[in-house]
Amino acid sequence: MESRDSDEFQVFNFFFPLSRKKKNQGTKVTKQTTVTLPLFFFFLCFMACLNDEHRGMLSNMLSRRLSIKEEQKQEDVFVKFPFEKVFPVCAMGLSSTESDPILNFPCSGADPMWDAVRQEAKLEAEREPILSSFLYASILSHDCLEQALGFVLANQLQNPTLLATQLMDIFSNVMMHDKDIQRSIRLDAQAFKDRDPACLSYNSALLYLKGYHALQSYRVAHVLWKQGRKVLAFALQSRISEVFGIDIHPAARIGEGISLDHGNGVVIGETAVVGNRVSLMHGVTLGGTGKEIGDRHPKVGEGALIGACVNILGNIKIGDGAMIAAGSLVLKEVPPHSMVAGTPATVLGYVDEQHPSLTMNHRPSDTENKASEGYEKARA
Repeated sequence: MESRDSDEFQVFNFFFPLSRKKKNQGTKVTKQTTVTLPLFFFFLCFMACLNDEHRGMLSNMLSRRLSIKEEQKQEDVFVKFPFEKVFPVCAMGLSSTESDPILNFPCSGADPMWDAVRQEAKLEAEREPILSSFLYASILSHDCLEQALGFVLANQLQNPTLLATQLMDIFSNVMMHDKDIQRSIRLDAQAFKDRDPACLSYNSALLYLKGYHALQSYRVAHVLWKQGRKVLAFALQSRISEVFGIDIHPAARIGEGISLDHGNGVVIGETAVVGNRVSLMHGVTLGGTGKEIGDRHPKVGEGALIGACVNILGNIKIGDGAMIAAGSLVLKEVPPHSMVAGTPATVLGYVDEQHPSLTMNHRPSDTENKASEGYEKARA
């Protein structure tokens, strides 16, 4: 009988810890005690329905659970920085990758950029505690850059009929299996950080810059397009356009190390090609000239710098390292390492940099100034 009573009180005290306080209050009955008594009588009736074997099993189970909690508390003392306690929100919906060695590939090796991203997130959480849950859910709860980026993009592009969990599965499945995308998302992040003075860290690109978000979402849609899943690719393109204001056809071919500064109003057509290390400002259009079909969009060479609100129309080639001034209308081919401006655009001179997209210098050099002066005199 004594054993049964001890079991019952042990289980009851686990669920209703206030009963201990009431026991120490002697005969004084408070308002809270009267609220607890019905629960206690109900609990006694419940325990009376159990036989000795079941009652003992329940008591042992709860005892083990309490001992496990005590062990976890002791282990937490040795944790250098317990993020799980500081950041209460956990990113949900990601499937485990422990059983798939292919999926483990991006998360298993050394990744300096991912290490830098996590370190930046920890420092930002310390500076702005109000963002700690957001930073934990977006970055610190994930195992690699691909998972974190998939989480961010899925939450950006979700709507009532295209759920975030569905999008996360799509993004994770593509990015974790495609080594080209794994390389591109890192080179693009480096490009944003190096070329945009407003991009203070890798986290800024990963979490806040819609040009980066649209570009990585396009990369996933492009893979789906090549796999023959064109309907899903079009659905992603539609959401990218609605959310970010950037319209990139999933069939377009875009290299790596790309920077979409601001990104508002960028339009890239179906057969357009953009080389590596290209920088595009807001409002750039790589479009066609009408209702022609087939190969009808521009081909931009490596290292080119295209200024704001530039319209490049037709199947024309923009040479490597070319620079196109803001507001230009380009209807003819642009020679490599030349600077063009105007509507329609004409060649003003040649740039000194091998890749003007890396320096982001929109001002003409001395050579370009002399060429421009000579052009103006000839025109006069």
